[in-house]
Amino acid sequence: MSVRTLPLLFLNLGGEMLYILDQRLRAQNIPGDKARKDEWTEVDRKRVLNDIISTMFNRKFMEELFKPQELYSKKALRTVYDRLAHASIMRLNQASMDKLYDLMTMAFKYQVLLCPRPKDVLLVTFNHLDAIKGFIQDSPTILHQVDETFQQLTETYGGLSAGEFQLIRQTLLIFFQDLHIRVSIFLKDKVQNSNGRFVLPVSGPLPWGTKVPGLIRTFNNKGEEVRKAEFKHGGSYVAAPKEGSFELYGDRVLKLGTNMYSVNRPVETHMSGASENLAAQTQESIAPNPLAKEELNLLARLIGGMEIKKPSGPEPGFRLNLFTTDEEEEQAALTRPEELSYEVINIQAAQDQQTNEELARIMGEFEILDQPRRSASKGDDLLAMMDEL
Repeated sequence: MSVRTLPLLFLNLGGEMLYILDQRLRAQNIPGDKARKDEWTEVDRKRVLNDIISTMFNRKFMEELFKPQELYSKKALRTVYDRLAHASIMRLNQASMDKLYDLMTMAFKYQVLLCPRPKDVLLVTFNHLDAIKGFIQDSPTILHQVDETFQQLTETYGGLSAGEFQLIRQTLLIFFQDLHIRVSIFLKDKVQNSNGRFVLPVSGPLPWGTKVPGLIRTFNNKGEEVRKAEFKHGGSYVAAPKEGSFELYGDRVLKLGTNMYSVNRPVETHMSGASENLAAQTQESIAPNPLAKEELNLLARLIGGMEIKKPSGPEPGFRLNLFTTDEEEEQAALTRPEELSYEVINIQAAQDQQTNEELARIMGEFEILDQPRRSASKGDDLLAMMDEL
């Protein structure tokens, strides 16, 4: 098990969470001059993303995250994202948070499985960071936080060998190995089978530096080529045009880790005929959601509508529901296996901008006391860090 895996796992899952929340908030945007107090506006969307990203990339938290350590338990890591998602005015109930976390984990598992080289998991991470920076273009302070994290990634992983990256990839795959949740967007793209397992490509670009298969060369004991033989590899491979950039700004080339909920999203998998037929049968069994409106994009059909309610307390806030109806939400909660359910952390956040700025200032100045802690389980230290943010 690699002790350098946790930062990559946290950042990539966080990036997928932001993709989903951004899409749902955009789908329900109401012009500010027409919106009621209990309706989402563009200002609310930016505020939610800014609050979550600012908390996610807090300097002290990142320093703790990048320390060599084993992966935390699934429950501890899930609780971190519960608290992260509630770092702003948005509210998610348990069923919606379960659905959000399922989408996050399956998306990153798909990306890790399809990485051409183990090292390319770093390019996947950079794709997520590039997209996150696009969410906060108007917030230079938060942009600086993300750039600092990019530098930490470069310093931590830039000098690792191919073997060390392979160990990181294997650690990630072990973490995801028992997760086979079917996701509509993958089923419709025919990159996931009905049993929840992903379809590996048999064509497309090869890893950088790899030659197209189909030729066997034989050498003698002097290193001289003595014979060539060709064979059919059964795929349609092409050489990679160039290596993706590992710099702060550059062309990553690899599309894994980009926003799959955008209109022009890439599909990386090209399948064999048998797999394509199986996926086609799966596609036919998926009934479209009759309650989905035409103006909502693919994700709206995937995770349902959004319900906004004004809380009964004195502080205004918004409830984000990832299900189409209350009945669907209740059914999901009842059918959720007990071991996959977690307590939802409800965090009250004032809507007053001045208050938020003051809290952000205080958060930026806090110090972690070097007091020994006895952790009941792996992940307690990280959860304590989240409590202190």
